[in-house]
Amino acid sequence: MKTLFGTKASPSTVHAALLVLRVGVSAIMLTHGWPKVTKIMAGDMAFGDPIGIGSTPSLILATLAEFLGSVLLILGFQTRAAALVLVINMLVITLFAHGSDPFGKKEMPLLYALIYLTIFFVGPGKYSVDGQASKTWPG
Repeated sequence: MKTLFGTKASPSTVHAALLVLRVGVSAIMLTHGWPKVTKIMAGDMAFGDPIGIGSTPSLILATLAEFLGSVLLILGFQTRAAALVLVINMLVITLFAHGSDPFGKKEMPLLYALIYLTIFFVGPGKYSVDGQASKTWPG
């Protein structure tokens, strides 16, 4: 009999958990990306310049990461590339945008970075466009 608190997970449980993780974290990140999309559509390019490339390129890069990257993760398409871009985005936020702030301001982007790093290493699971295309997942 399987126990609820056992140490082994079936492959189908792992794939379902990866789906929940990908979709859940991406849906939450969309709440940060969508306002940036609407900001760009309104012609408002005012934004921080944490890495010295200008406010407009910084806004565009953050928007691509947070909106497009999240959409790609929800679909599980080009998952590792999207997760890597989001890891970099979260590290820029942590190290540059909030570099001199207390840890409490850095905590959330660090959590996101850890989640995206996990997705980068583990992959999207079979319940994804990438997983269906490759069919290399066991279970």
